[in-house]
Amino acid sequence: MYICLCHGVTDRDIREAAENGVTSMRQLGKELGVGRQCGRCACHAREILRETQKTDYLAMANMLAQPA
Repeated sequence: MYICLCHGVTDRDIREAAENGVTSMRQLGKELGVGRQCGRCACHAREILRETQKTDYLAMANMLAQPA
């Protein structure tokens, strides 16, 4: 889904940027231009960025429960 129409940025682009180390809206703006033009996308982009950064505690617990 397109999040930033001004720069043609999708939710996948934002998730990929987050996986590659982007941790803030400022960095996201520098990398992809999100929130730099009209600003309508900022709320949705921030939400996607936060979702991507949430720690998956269940997956982490399962990983730690595995024998070495």
